[in-house]
Amino acid sequence: MLTVLIAVFVVGYLAIAFEEPIRLNKTATALLIGVLCWTIYALGDSKSPGHVAQQLGHHLASVAEILFFLLAAMTVVELIDAHDGFDLLTRRITTTNARSLLWIISFLAFFLSAALDNLTTAIVMVSLLRKLIRDDETRRLYAGVVIIAANAGGAWSPLGDVTTTMLWIGGQITALNTMKELFLPSLVSMLIPLAYLTWRMNGVIPKPVALRRPGSAVHAVESNVMFGLGLGMLLFVPVFKTITHLPPYMGMLLALGVMWVASEVLHSGKDDEEKEPLTAAFALTRIDTPSILFFLGILIAIGALEATGLLRGLATHLDQTVGNQDLIVVLIGLASAVIDNVPLVAAAMGMYPLAQFPTDAKLWEFLAYCAGTGGSLLIIGSAAGVAVMGMERINFGWYLRRISLLALLGYVAGAVTYLGLYAWLR
Repeated sequence: MLTVLIAVFVVGYLAIAFEEPIRLNKTATALLIGVLCWTIYALGDSKSPGHVAQQLGHHLASVAEILFFLLAAMTVVELIDAHDGFDLLTRRITTTNARSLLWIISFLAFFLSAALDNLTTAIVMVSLLRKLIRDDETRRLYAGVVIIAANAGGAWSPLGDVTTTMLWIGGQITALNTMKELFLPSLVSMLIPLAYLTWRMNGVIPKPVALRRPGSAVHAVESNVMFGLGLGMLLFVPVFKTITHLPPYMGMLLALGVMWVASEVLHSGKDDEEKEPLTAAFALTRIDTPSILFFLGILIAIGALEATGLLRGLATHLDQTVGNQDLIVVLIGLASAVIDNVPLVAAAMGMYPLAQFPTDAKLWEFLAYCAGTGGSLLIIGSAAGVAVMGMERINFGWYLRRISLLALLGYVAGAVTYLGLYAWLR
């Protein structure tokens, strides 16, 4: 059973990787391998008939949290965009110099990701890029850098990446220590790719022609209100989580609810035709639903690998054969580019007890860095990458050719920085 399960996952993964040449949509493939992996597990399971279904329900709950978060975040961003809210930022980014724009976008994504999270930041930044860059190929390159910067920014903040949040909630790391220890390695992991692209890039970037939507009647006050409220609600999501200890998707659904009510109140005096493009209901029709379904398929497939014990077995095997913990953590980070970092980190948390590796031990700090930044190596290796993949129609092969090597160099440089600082200071 396990051999067949692995074979189906590998074949499906290759089909996603070569989506363009085989002309098979990645969402269809992801949904198929997700269902097939659980079907194979169910048919090969010798326990009670409801055992696999119970496990599927458990994994689906965690997957649903991510999907609801993504759905709400995309809708909030679409609502801001519908009210021309991002024009407030794009008007302040006046440079058309390719290098200057690259640095501005990268650092904006890096710090915004630490305050929000890498997924929301990626969605917001791609929306900004659409206002700033006309050429599709150039915009995809900048979007690739946004993935690296957002994942790097999320790694050093307990609220910036789901795996860092897991370690924080689990008691493996503390907030202030993580920010202090991982800021510089995370920054280095972004600066290395940034430096290379700065050396290769030159010239000016023409901005898109500013077009108002047909029938758009957004006043400056409405635009300012929706932008300020939207950004404020996005920033409130981690605060809501900290206060209530509820999952992040609850805070994001609250943000969507507030934005929905605000849009209805702001345009209550307009007729239906004028009001429709500015409503949350219309924004829901504009979000990238295939990307959400792709995320669903790939996550439930990975859930099957975790439920069968394959991921935990892999982690144990690494512990027995490799031995060196630093190298194991580096390999976990590399694996997170292929397999979702959430179950990998969960497996590592189960392998290494807190009694043996106390809070803020080197193992946990380094794991937070590697799991957070390793996903940048492939476009499907992180929530930010999946979101950008759908929004900008970036295929797996393009990212592999143009971005993956740069992300790998940054990942290794950041890891070396962390290990070097740890050896020097401690």
